[in-house]
This record gives sequence, structure tokens and C-alpha cells, in this order.
Amino acid sequence: MTTRTRFAPSPTGFIHLGNIRSALYPWAFARATGGKFILRIEDTDVERSSQEAVEVILQGMAWLGLDHDEGPFYQMQRMDRYKQVLAQLVAAGHVYPCYMGVAELDALRERQMAAKEKPRYDGTWRPEPAKTLPAVPEGVQPVLRFKTPLSGVVAWEDKVKGRIEISNTELDDLVIARPDGTPTYNFCVVVDDIDMAITHVIRGDDHINNTPRQIHIFRALDHEPPVYAHLPTVLNEQGDKLSKRIGAKPVTQFRDEGFLPEAMVNYLARLGWSHGDDEIFSKAQFVEWFNLDHLGKSAAQFDEAKLRWVNAQHLKAMKDDDLAALVQDQLALKGISVDERLSAICGLFKDRCDTTLALAHWAQAFYSDVHPKTEELVTHVTDEVKPALQLLADKLAALSEWNVAAISAAIKEVLSEKGLKMPQLAMPVRVLVMGTPQTPSVDAVLHLCGLEKVLTRLKAA
Repeated sequence: MTTRTRFAPSPTGFIHLGNIRSALYPWAFARATGGKFILRIEDTDVERSSQEAVEVILQGMAWLGLDHDEGPFYQMQRMDRYKQVLAQLVAAGHVYPCYMGVAELDALRERQMAAKEKPRYDGTWRPEPAKTLPAVPEGVQPVLRFKTPLSGVVAWEDKVKGRIEISNTELDDLVIARPDGTPTYNFCVVVDDIDMAITHVIRGDDHINNTPRQIHIFRALDHEPPVYAHLPTVLNEQGDKLSKRIGAKPVTQFRDEGFLPEAMVNYLARLGWSHGDDEIFSKAQFVEWFNLDHLGKSAAQFDEAKLRWVNAQHLKAMKDDDLAALVQDQLALKGISVDERLSAICGLFKDRCDTTLALAHWAQAFYSDVHPKTEELVTHVTDEVKPALQLLADKLAALSEWNVAAISAAIKEVLSEKGLKMPQLAMPVRVLVMGTPQTPSVDAVLHLCGLEKVLTRLKAA
């Protein structure tokens, strides 16, 4: 049997890390087992769905390299198919019309809660042998309800939660079509999973309450349900459920902030799955190692500091030329053109950066003007050190070759002649040339900056 998994987001808001993790695991399982990964857009909530949200889903998946084999399929384009299957259920006696209106249903629930009962539809319009149904009200379009079994349990072996059993007495009769005939979510999902031959449903555990209802519909349609794996919630840094309503970022914002897709996959993979003590790994290693047996049972908490650490490890491991291409894109957004030095600049600064955006900030100093803070100038570029800075400028201007060794020798000569220690000279040089007193090796920085720019900035003292 070929593994077939799916990711089925609703485009009712921007996809965040908790959502995209529900794409990562089914994608990885399909890739690890030689199967197929299907993308389905569940856009039946017409009022809240937007094309903009669809684009963020597609861009986020493309950025992370979560390529789909089939789709995207859109539920709103499959309405004729849903109505065809709905007619089959009606003909088979699994569905009945219910004329209980919203106001009547609300009143019923209020009475049940007042009696400390679970609020639920009471089966008023459910046809049973020897039961007399109420008179059909005039001018009322009914909803269609699914006849849930009245006894027994619905059970499944969840690949994350273990065996789950729910008594059918806990379930009322689900509305599967609205008064205008539009089918509802739980019904559409089942038809889609059948038509797309989905073998494994890997999704958030907020769907557990939907699963028994969906299993009943599968069986009414003479299909066995897929294997289920319900993933624990991802929490935000405050310990609440990660949510677009409570400040969660769109996935694409992490891209714009300079995070690497490989690092994001690495971090997301560890939010609910593990391979021993391995913390840093490539996407290829993740796919090689991935299975459903090591999915975590506890909620994972998003930690941006940990994400930045993971990103920094991947950034350090990248080839300088590959990093330079990303940094060039960042600088281009600021209208800054680069040259062949950028790869070496990235190599020099990447150990102190956790995003390509931070790396681009360092690189910018080599291609555009720097503006040291007044307090840095006052602290480091003092009257006492200015003669040494002038002497260094003279010695650098007189060099026959512009390389790190020659620059280093010139600095040492100034230190010797002026009786200074390295920090006393290096700190003001860094402030003038780079705009900050903290940089990598000053001779390497000056070499990459270039003689003309170095002299201009030193003379600004």
C-alpha cells in the first residue's frame, strides 16, 4: 500500500508555525515511506477565507521545501462531488432532514444546561420505528443530519495518543448539510480523504473531537478510516496555544526576518518529534530518520531564543557563497549593490550572527556610509588617541600591498611607536570604520573595507 498523506489548511488567517508543523510531519512521512503528499485547501468558510491567506500557505510551504505531489485541491471546487455523495447517504437512510431552527435549538440547549445536562441535539426529527415525527413547518428549509449510532463506541488506535474510545451516547446527530444544501466540514473531509485515498491523517489534536464523527461517515460510505496521528498543541512562549489571534507570526515573516528554511525545518521537527539527542540535522537526515513512533505526546513550547540558536548553527555551517546570495537579496531590498567581497564578508561575520538579516546589517557597513553613535565617538575616539589614528592612516596609505598581513604589521608599528595596547587603538578604529567597537579581527575588517574607504573614515576623526 502506497502511503498517502495530506495537509489540509483553512485559509482563514495567516499560517503560523503551529499550522506548518502539521504539514511538515505528513510531508516527511510521505517522503520517508516513498509515498505521496497531497495539498488540500479547505475553503468552505467563504466569509473568512481569502486568496491572500492561500498565497501565504503556498509561499510558506515552498520556502520550507514542503513540495506536494498532488493539488492544491480546493473544496469549493468540489461541491458537486459532495452533493453526489450526500445523495448516496440520503438514499441509504443514513441522513434525515431536521427542521429544528436555530432559536429552537438554542432554547433546547439552555434547558439542558439549566438541568446540568450536556447541551446537544435531542433527536426530535430523527426517524425511528413507531415514532411519530412533528408536523413539518411551512416555509422552513431543513438541515440534513447524520444518524449517529445510538449505542456502542467508536474507537481507533491513534499513533500519538494510543487507543481512544468514545461512547456513541456522547455524540449527537451531526449536521452534514446546511439549509441551502451546502455540505459541512466533517462530511467534506471524509469525502476528500476517500477520493484522495488518504492512508494516514497526521493533524493537530484539536481535531480529536471531529474524528469519531468522521469515522462514522467513513463506515456509512463503506470505507475504512485512515490511520490517525493527532499531534499535541504547540504553545507560545507564555504557555498558551500558539494562535494567529494571539500574536503568532505568519511563516513567511520568519523568511523575511532572515531565518533559513533548513533551520526552520530542523526546529519545527523537534517541536513534537525526536531522534535521540540529535539537536542539529539537515532536512535529508530528518526524512531518513522520521517515523510516527517517535512523535511526542506532550505539548511543545515555541522558544524564539532556541530557534535563533538553531538558525545560527545552520548559518555557520553554510558555504560563504550560498550565504552571500541570501545576504545580497536582503541588501537589494535596501537598494544596496554588492561586489565580489560579499562572500568573504559573510565568512568573516557569520559566526556572530543568528539570521541573514543580522549578517546583512554587518555587510551594509562595507557598501554604504556608517554613522557611529555620538556616545561611541566620545568614549573611544578621544583627543589622546587621534594622533595614533592619523599615524595609522599614514602608514596604511604608504603600504605597497593591501593585505591582512601588511595591515597587521602597520597596526603593530603604531602601537609600538605610540606605546598603546591593541584595544586602545582597535576600538576607535572599529568605531570610525564600522560604526561599532565590536567587530571580528580589525586587520581582516580593514582589508575587506578597502584602503580608500578606510582612509576616508579614519580621517573623519
